[in-house]
Amino acid sequence: QVQLVESGGGLVQAGGSLRLSCAASGSIFSINDVQWHRQAPGKQRDWVSTITSGGSTNYVDSVKGRFTISRDNAKNTVYLQMNSLKPEDTAVYYCNARVVNTARSQSIYWGQGTQVTVSS
Repeated sequence: QVQLVESGGGLVQAGGSLRLSCAASGSIFSINDVQWHRQAPGKQRDWVSTITSGGSTNYVDSVKGRFTISRDNAKNTVYLQMNSLKPEDTAVYYCNARVVNTARSQSIYWGQGTQVTVSS
């Protein structure tokens, strides 16, 4: 079994920063792509950023230049550094990961989400 746990959310003023973490644990052989998504109240869940196993990154246009995704493979953890936060960044942030378990079976796992609230 594999679990993903997000942390690091909170309340911050516009212009501030937060760093989210997505920690994977359990029967992990390897972790491939990891993504961050977010869901604002009353809206659909939207993709924010991806980091591949090789470290390549991609971002939605609205966060380019403000958010940075990174990974620490030794800790099975992916981070999302969020700077210059705006009220429109307010959402529940979720990570998902494509994980190969110790039985060499690949599945996609989601975390439970962490709330980010940016006040104006």
